[in-house]
Amino acid sequence: MLPTPKKFKIVAGAAEGNHKLTAFDNALLEAGIGNVNLVRISSILPPAAQQDQDMVLPPGSLVPTAYGAIVCDEPGKTIAAAVGVGFSADDFGVIMEYSGFCSKEEAEQRIKDMLQDAFARRGMPLVKTEIRSVEHTVQSIGCAMAAVSLWY
Repeated sequence: MLPTPKKFKIVAGAAEGNHKLTAFDNALLEAGIGNVNLVRISSILPPAAQQDQDMVLPPGSLVPTAYGAIVCDEPGKTIAAAVGVGFSADDFGVIMEYSGFCSKEEAEQRIKDMLQDAFARRGMPLVKTEIRSVEHTVQSIGCAMAAVSLWY
């Protein structure tokens, strides 16, 4: 059985690259999670997980991460990514992520709407939200990404 993560951080980054994959890699570096192996997870923040924006992730580690990302090679296009955590009073939290051809504000609004929907469906009160987002105008090949990385 895998251990339940006890910490998390919320990040966002945008960057250009010479290739789509290197644009994504550069955005991860910009967000501060570029030297780990992301293990994509769905959308539940463990109960009692503590936010630690300064947590150091050991290079090469397998890091459970919920993320949204968009890569685009159309110069002049605006791309954005956002991620949000909805917190309950004393139970688990919910993570939502979004990326698309939109502004940072539009991406943030989608996150707010999705968090409200997720908590309403679960019959839980949403007591607090925290959102990180980024917007990028593509120069050549760009990426915008936002993530919640969990750790032990």
